[in-house]
Amino acid sequence: MTAFDLGADAAGRALAPLGVHQSADAARERYATAVWCHLIEPGDSVAGRIVAARGAAPALEAVLAEGTLAEVTPRELAEGRKRWLPRLSARVVADSFLTAAARGVRLVTRADPEWPAQLDDLEAHAPLCLWVRGDASALRRLDASVAIVGARAASRYGEHVAMELAAELAGDGIAVVSGGAYGIDGSAHRATLSAGGLTVALLAGGADRSYPAGHAGLIDDIARHGVVASEVACGSAPTKWRFLQRNRLIAALSAATVVVEAGWRSGSLNTAGHAATLSRPLGAVPGPITSATSAGTHRLIREYGAQCITGADDVRELLGLATANGAGAARMPGYTGDATRVVDAMSTRAWRQPGDIARRAGMAADAVEGVLGLLQLDGSVEAGAEGWRLRRAGA
Repeated sequence: MTAFDLGADAAGRALAPLGVHQSADAARERYATAVWCHLIEPGDSVAGRIVAARGAAPALEAVLAEGTLAEVTPRELAEGRKRWLPRLSARVVADSFLTAAARGVRLVTRADPEWPAQLDDLEAHAPLCLWVRGDASALRRLDASVAIVGARAASRYGEHVAMELAAELAGDGIAVVSGGAYGIDGSAHRATLSAGGLTVALLAGGADRSYPAGHAGLIDDIARHGVVASEVACGSAPTKWRFLQRNRLIAALSAATVVVEAGWRSGSLNTAGHAATLSRPLGAVPGPITSATSAGTHRLIREYGAQCITGADDVRELLGLATANGAGAARMPGYTGDATRVVDAMSTRAWRQPGDIARRAGMAADAVEGVLGLLQLDGSVEAGAEGWRLRRAGA
């Protein structure tokens, strides 16, 4: 039907920018996986069934040839070919590899040890691969993880709650997964980074580009200290459909999902729906009954059985972990109490070094540095060449 070079030599040439050194068969399979990634939109179950049954390279060869396939109906295959084949381009695939190499993005497939097996719970809707910037091995360290998601146009209350939850959970070694967006997502990512924890941002566009553009610095920080990942190839633009499909990855990758704020029709409810479908624990943070940004979380609690989340201990229970008052290993002290001790050890006039603040507060220096980062995000303190001090009222 359509000529396309799937040979080992073509695969090797295309993969060369990524520095991939594999056997001929493995390289051919990896190359075919990347080709599929360009042909389909996220969550395409027709392609998912064919690739799962045959492997990426044999599946692509079968689709390019005449005839029917046992894994799908003739109508599904015919409609699939109409969607996929106009996108078939060796040049576009090669360009995405060049972009990935320039931006430090890796292609991770099921054949790689870094592949997060929990994504396979999505079955035919699972991604065929991930394009990853950052520490790809961290994708296998998400057994204790929570997705913290919510409104882009978040309230001050919602951002504060997201920061408190993320920071305290990150201090316990619980990874925080979100979507890199404005509002709740950004607050959760920033607080996790400030606490020295692991955070993962799943993007709706290519992992090589920061979206939204205003979060370019944040997404670069996440890539340096955690993981930025996408199922669409480098160079791909985010679309409304890709945002909605990206949400299933957030839910599948995480051990539980917590919605902090959401409007009545918020996209965060889509993430919650995927979590419920996957039988992942689901929580929601209550807010003022007059707040439109909490209407969605109240709906989740009332109509969908989401657990009411009022603090980090509630999230630990959602994950099946020991709480502050329960049995189990000791955890880091709560950030609210620590923040009070750090603030008490500071001044609005005198600049103080973290070591001096730690001595005055009776805390470990590394714990103080984490709390200072959170207080800076909250606007309570400021940093300068001479150290740290409390921000003056009205400043």
